Amino acid sequence: MPYHRPIPGRKDSDTVGGLHMFAEAEKLMHIAFVMPSAVFIGWLLGAWAGSKLHQGRMMIAGILLGCVSGLVYVIRMAFAAEKDAARADEANAEEEKREKGGESAGGGTDTFKS
Repeated sequence: MPYHRPIPGRKDSDTVGGLHMFAEAEKLMHIAFVMPSAVFIGWLLGAWAGSKLHQGRMMIAGILLGCVSGLVYVIRMAFAAEKDAARADEANAEEEKREKGGESAGGGTDTFKS
């Protein structure tokens, strides 16, 4: 049976059972549910406030408030995802640097002992 060398830079812990891909997909699907939910909740609150205050335009204000709050949340989530990706890239680069440094420096130190 031939020996297949592993692909460099690929970790088995990142792809265990495909759970990592499902977690990433869940983050993206979460964005798709946040905006409509925020608008719907804003519409409900605006309709309730409009009925209590006898103002017909409160529903429009609630919808706009829901849009703004949903958009702010999505932008914050995008910045957090960008930071997580940057941290993962730094960790991968550091690990590759450590692996390359360990191979070249480890061979010659054991031969000379004083």
